[in-house]
Amino acid sequence: MASVARVTEISARSETSFEDAVRVGVERAAQTLHNLRSAWIKEQEVSLSADGQITGYEVIMKVTFVLDE
Repeated sequence: MASVARVTEISARSETSFEDAVRVGVERAAQTLHNLRSAWIKEQEVSLSADGQITGYEVIMKVTFVLDE
């Protein structure tokens, strides 16, 4: 039987790292979406303080999940 997948775009943020931002986003997506298959990181961005220090990491990702039958 063939399956049908859907892709949705989400953003996630972490004060620790890009890797942590990806983990946060995937874990949150898994709370709502079922049958997650992959996550593609579309964009990465850091937030900076006035003195140039990194204060946050943000990713925009496309998450693919298979629709329920």
